[in-house]
Amino acid sequence: MTEKSKKWSEEAVATLLSTVGEDSPVSVSSVEKAAEVLGFTTRSIASKLRKLDREVTSMAKEKTSAFTAEESANLEQFVLDNTGTLTYKEIAEQFAEGKFSAKQVQGKLLALELTGEVKAAEKIEIARIYSEAEEASFVSMANSGAFIEDIATALGKTVASVRGKALSLTRNGQITKIPAQKESHAKCDVDPVAALGAAIATMTVAEIATAVSKTERGMRTLLTRRGIDVVDYKGSQKKAKAEAKATATA
Repeated sequence: MTEKSKKWSEEAVATLLSTVGEDSPVSVSSVEKAAEVLGFTTRSIASKLRKLDREVTSMAKEKTSAFTAEESANLEQFVLDNTGTLTYKEIAEQFAEGKFSAKQVQGKLLALELTGEVKAAEKIEIARIYSEAEEASFVSMANSGAFIEDIATALGKTVASVRGKALSLTRNGQITKIPAQKESHAKCDVDPVAALGAAIATMTVAEIATAVSKTERGMRTLLTRRGIDVVDYKGSQKKAKAEAKATATA
């Protein structure tokens, strides 16, 4: 699959955020690790992180020494001696006392046509909010015309969580439409966002907006105001920046 044909799925975004952690700005090494795990270029990783409102250390002009002829020969021998057992990151850590970055090692091995001797990085598994059995029950009930409240009760989930999951399943074509809700939000005094509880951190802005019947733009404003972080939006960082700006201009 070419770089252009690869898409940023919700799982890929979750894996990206899990891989780089909470450091701000995200380091070059974390970007390289994410690129290795997900199979994207470091440029694509950095670009996606910035779109998610994460600060990223500049990837440009990383000052490092070029490989000498002797170092190239030594690297080739080192990789051949460890065929299929080390990732680019591990090679970079173990070769020449860590003189070269994983990105440099990858580039040199590409030139030496030795990329096939490198171990593929293990992909990080993201914990499922809905088990396979729960998802199967969800699909069956939704396609049978069950109300959202009935699905929530059967699976022990919140109504908002069920709405968010329904959006994802609709997009995937597993259910034909988002199940109807018996009671509208207008009739409820419960804060729909608060009702999501901890599950909100595992949802995208689009899923939350659908779950609580708001626009995505309105949802981002609300997340910023409350300082809530979700999969693809850092409300806490936005809130901190807004407060800092307000203080500076006061």
